[in-house]
Amino acid sequence: MRNKDENKELTIREKAIELIVKEGFDGLSMQKLAKEANISASTIYIYFKNREDLLNQLYLSVQEKFERDALTNFTPDMPFAEGLWLQWKNRFKNICQNPLEYQFYEQFRNSPLINHKDIKPSVFRKLMNDFVDNAIKKGELVNIPAEQYWAIAYGPFYTLVKFHFDHSSMAGKPFTLTEQKLKQTFSLVVKSLHP
Repeated sequence: MRNKDENKELTIREKAIELIVKEGFDGLSMQKLAKEANISASTIYIYFKNREDLLNQLYLSVQEKFERDALTNFTPDMPFAEGLWLQWKNRFKNICQNPLEYQFYEQFRNSPLINHKDIKPSVFRKLMNDFVDNAIKKGELVNIPAEQYWAIAYGPFYTLVKFHFDHSSMAGKPFTLTEQKLKQTFSLVVKSLHP
């Protein structure tokens, strides 16, 4: 068995994400990936069992980095407005620093072609749930179902992120997301979630 080379593995991961973002999951074949990474197709199998293993490992590593970044300076017992604002800022920073990974992550999460059974809930999800529960107990947050909370708390954020990456609003006007625009929208979100 050949030794693993961290640089080759990193190149395989980066090229796989680039291909998926550019051409979708159907555009990713091991042959095409090998050509993009300038290696033989058999080299990929030193690092990944098969295509599904590659996709799951990519997702897990992107998710792990996103969660680590999102939790920077965050605790579930923070005041609600402060904690949610920190989540918005941390998430936006991660997305801007890792745009291809973000696009891959969204494609993976929303793809019916991917078997999600191997993806287990993370500590991150528990911390987010604890944060919401604490805010409700402290009377800082209206008690609504999780789906409605998520739609109100993060829906506007991710809509603005989409406009930012499209460089255009729904009306086709040029758009760049600034901290001022983010904060203005955030203020309206917090107001709508206050009991």
